[in-house]
Amino acid sequence: MNNFLRLPMTEVTYTTVFIILTVTTFLGALLSLTLAYVRRREGYDRSFVVTLLLLPLIISIIIMLVSDNIARAFSLAGVFTLVRFRTTISDTKDITFVFSTVAIGLATGMGYIGYAFVITAFIIALLLIIHVLKLDEIKDNHAKLKIVVPESLNYVGAFDDALSSFCTYSKLKKVKTTDFGTTFELTYLINLKPGVNQKLFIDDLRVINGNLNIILTQEYLERTLD
Repeated sequence: MNNFLRLPMTEVTYTTVFIILTVTTFLGALLSLTLAYVRRREGYDRSFVVTLLLLPLIISIIIMLVSDNIARAFSLAGVFTLVRFRTTISDTKDITFVFSTVAIGLATGMGYIGYAFVITAFIIALLLIIHVLKLDEIKDNHAKLKIVVPESLNYVGAFDDALSSFCTYSKLKKVKTTDFGTTFELTYLINLKPGVNQKLFIDDLRVINGNLNIILTQEYLERTLD
């Protein structure tokens, strides 16, 4: 294990630091390019790509600075507990890329250059396989439907005909009052029929609920009408 491109970390030199920073930047760039490639059609946040480039570099620097001092490591952990990330992750798969940068930074920061290359290559290969086989694409029509109805409307069974016409499955999961009790918000779990016209479906619902708010959420698809 120690002979597989393992840099000696007992005494960190300028040469060691330069090699680690160079390799980490290269591996972070590979991961960033992988994200740009798999998201080239749907688009991606360019600032997130830059983050993937810099994050493993920062982590490797931190590991090098605290690896020989346990007290310093605990102090640094306390500092990180005070940091709160305010950016909302729009796609949960982005968390995979973030943790991948952490793994790369840890490996290079500890001097395991060879294993850092193996880890990066394996992660990138797995991401490309998932992309080519389209394992992360929507393969069903499961959705969440929220309908706002006026207080005067008896919502029990009011939407059964429309739901049965456009859905293979529908179930009312939650009812709550809104606008100080003047309206009800109904939440359905539904499975749309293949090839269904969503506009016609929503138009039928709007006729029943008096053209109040309707929200149809299907994983990455959200259609809202006021």
